[in-house]
This record gives sequence, C-alpha cells and structure tokens, in this order.
Amino acid sequence: MVCVTTGPGGTNAITGVVGGWLDSIPMIVISGQVRYDTTARSTGLDLRAMGDQEFDITRAVSSMTKYCEMVVDPRRIRYCLEKAMCLAANGRPGPCWLDIPLNVQAAMIETDELEGYDENEYLSTLPLKVSEDTVNEIISRIAGAKRPVFYAGNGIRLSGGFEAFQRVVRKLNIPVVTNWDSIDLIPDDDALYCGRGGIMGDRAGNFAVQNSDLVFSVGSRLSIRQVGYNWKTWAREAYVIMEDIDENELKKPTLHVDMPLHVDAKALLESLDRAIGDSHVFGGESWLEQCRTWKKKYPVVLPKHYENGDFANVYCLIKELSRRIPEDFVTVVGNGSACVVGSHGYEIKKGQRFIINSAIASMGYDLPAAIGVCTAVGRKPIVCLTGEGSLQMNLQELQTILTNRLPIKLFVINNGGYHSIRQTQTNLFDSRFVGIGEESRDLEFPALDKLAYAYGYKYFSIHSNDEMGTLDDALGCEVPMICEIFVSRDQFFEPKSATKRLEDGTLVSPPLEDLAPFLPREELAENMYIKMI
Repeated sequence: MVCVTTGPGGTNAITGVVGGWLDSIPMIVISGQVRYDTTARSTGLDLRAMGDQEFDITRAVSSMTKYCEMVVDPRRIRYCLEKAMCLAANGRPGPCWLDIPLNVQAAMIETDELEGYDENEYLSTLPLKVSEDTVNEIISRIAGAKRPVFYAGNGIRLSGGFEAFQRVVRKLNIPVVTNWDSIDLIPDDDALYCGRGGIMGDRAGNFAVQNSDLVFSVGSRLSIRQVGYNWKTWAREAYVIMEDIDENELKKPTLHVDMPLHVDAKALLESLDRAIGDSHVFGGESWLEQCRTWKKKYPVVLPKHYENGDFANVYCLIKELSRRIPEDFVTVVGNGSACVVGSHGYEIKKGQRFIINSAIASMGYDLPAAIGVCTAVGRKPIVCLTGEGSLQMNLQELQTILTNRLPIKLFVINNGGYHSIRQTQTNLFDSRFVGIGEESRDLEFPALDKLAYAYGYKYFSIHSNDEMGTLDDALGCEVPMICEIFVSRDQFFEPKSATKRLEDGTLVSPPLEDLAPFLPREELAENMYIKMI
C-alpha cells in the first residue's frame, strides 16, 4: 500500500509502480488530488492543469496499472477500493491506483449503503484449471524426453506454488534452470540444480537449455533476457511447454511455444503433484550427470577472480559474501554490478531469498526495498548489496533505517562510477567515456566513510581480495554498519551474451550456448548435443 500526495507525490512514485507492473507485484497506490472542481478534467477543456500542483495522474499511469480511477463520486469509494484489492492480488498481480480529490476525501457517507465490488466479475475471467488430459500429456512428454529441462521462474512464488514446486521437482527428476529473479527457488548445492539461463546466465544453465529436447517453463514469461537477442536460436530443437497466467505472454513473436498453458502456476504444479503420485517421471541419469558436469566444469567464479591485485574483485566479493550468509537469510540487491554479478555468482542456500528488480532495473531501488523487506520479515537482519552510484539515488533512506532501528547490513560496491555504462562505452565507443566516473572527468561521488560518520554508521572497507575477512566483522557487527568494497574497474561481466564481429565485419548475436568470453570452437562443439550455428 502506497500513499502519496498530488502532483510530484504521484509522479515520484511512477518508477516504483513500473517496477511492480513488470515484476507482477501486487500494489495499491492511493494519491491525493485537488478538489474536483479545480481539476483540469472537470472543465472538459484541454488544459495542462488548473488546480494548485495538479496533475492528472491516472491518465499517466494507465499503461502501468491493472486498474486506475479518479474517484469522483464519494459513494463509489467502497466499490473502487474492493476492486483495486481484488485486481492487485489475483490473476497476474500488479499495481492499481486510486486518485481521490480533496472534496471526496472530506465527504460524509453512510457506509452501510455503499455498493461493493463483486469479485466474481474479475475472477470469472481468469483461466480455468489445467485439464487432466493436459497434465497427463505433460508427464508423458517429460518421461519420453532424452534431455528435458525445468525452466523455473518467479511466477512460481507469486502464485503461491513454491511448496508444490519443491515436491514436483523431485518427482519429475529433471535438471532445473532458473531466471534472474528466481535464483532463490532452489539451492545451488541441490543435485537437480543446473544453473541460470539467459543473456546474463551461466554456461551450465545455457548449455542445458540450448541442448534440451524439451523445455518445461513454469512461472517465467521468457523475456528477451532469457531467450536472447537471437531468439530464433533459443532451445531450437526443444519441444517447449510454457505456462503463463497472462495469455499474451504465450503469444510473443520472440517465442516458439509448442504447448501453451494459460493457467495458474500453482494450479498446474498441484495438478502435476497429484497426478505423479509417488513415482519418478524421468530416469535419464546420463543427462542429469551431464548437467552436473557442466555445473562443476563451468563455475561463474573462477580462480582468476581470486588473484590479488590493487583492488578487490567483484566476483570474489559475491562468492565470499554469499558463502558467509546463513540459511533462511534475505539479500536485497541494487542494480548494476550488484544485480548482474549478484545474480551471476551468488551461492543460494536453503531457505534464502534473493530480492531483485531486474525487469525495470532502476537505480535507487536498494535502500527502499531493503527497508520494506526488513519490515516484512519482522525486522530480522538482512543484507543489502548495492553500488555507490545507486546508493546516491535515495541516500536519505540511510536516516530512515536509523530512525526505525532496522537491522540492515549495507554492503556497497565501489567501482569508481557507473561500471555498466563504462563497459558499454569501452566495447562500442573505443573507451570514449562520458558520464561514467573519474575517467570521463564529469562524475564523482562523495566519500562514503564521511557520509557514514555523518549519519552515524560504523564503517568498514575492503580494498583487495586479501581483506575479504573483513566481511566477517561487518556481518557480525551489532550496530548500523556500512561496508565499502573497492573493486577493480577492469573486471567486466562474465560470462554473458555478447555481440560477435564476423570476418566480413558483420555484427551478430551468437546463440546462448556461445557466451563471452568465447570458448574455443572445439571446446564448444564438445559440449553440444545439437548442431552448432
């Protein structure tokens, strides 16, 4: 629930609402508005504004909400609130927005006479449960496949189907690949966990998906980040079974879906759970062993990342930090290196949560998200990992953490500016830098140790891989703390999908089995069950 004022109060909330829209987060925003008779809308004219600080916010947010309305009639307030509550939480979750003028806020009403919202008006439009025949066909196809993969997305949690997922995974007995925002569905040390797929996934996860002859996708919209920019080559020899609560996601031109399932993820998983019973569906041990081999042979964090230099290495940091964080702990990450390398190299343990807003990927997400998460888990200690650039976007929230005595352990990656932009300008513009940090001479951030002192945080710093032991001191600190890690600017994100220049100068996007740094062609061929491109 979000409450904001008119004008800039509403517009300031828009980025967060877009994030909730893309990540399917149930959210209700209630904004104040000037008296209706002083709104531009009331005149019927094409005015930009009439009232003081007025802005017609519902027209601006209509493309990022499931339902939005300026409540003009006070007698409709119960109907509008109940409709917003229903739509936000059911079907594909998402934001709803009610804009309430001052005269409506102050109106006297007889609550017993207010008309309510009939939930069946919306619930009746949702997809029916999957049929028994469809469930049996899914089981039959997985049982008959040679190289099946379970592609598991965050929609599994959003639907409330996590417990059913845990049971079904064991019964299907097939390799599991996760998405950017679903890496916490299964621990890294699970025998069925293979890796992470997509343009910022790992080699093991992408080898599994690309070589598969059947992809069973549940809870993932299979976005561009998952299928790659050369999407016609994604899982190109696989029979694709895809579940999504949003029928339009099943029809995207970037996908080839052989069995589209317009159903709820939880309903599908529970139906599979009942139908399979106590048996195991897939018995191809050689394929399972191949996926384990890929996971072992191609880890994200490599020995070279542990080599000591003038700065710490961000991949070493992620490995060492996640190794120290206990089970059933929550980590919230900002964007840039914290998001990319975090989802790349973070080792998930049983019961851990990894909170990320990868779809809109807005800087400044970290501190507000950490505050919300810490409150939601009963003020238990959590970790917030972000970059020094993203931190500045909502720096004032450092005081909110102190004022509310929230046990948030803050780790800040200092890579001397905006490292994602630095990498792009290095690759595409021959290191002609603008707006990235010291090298471009137009961007700097204040000294974090001084900011920590000003706010009243204990400050730790790490300057090399040899100093990673400081993480223990920071995690064990009982007072508000900030740990700043100075990492190398030479470390690019890897492995990742990258453009390749052919001999004739043509730029192409290789298929997802071919991640940069590119493997020797002979080695890549040894890992392929299907024909190489």
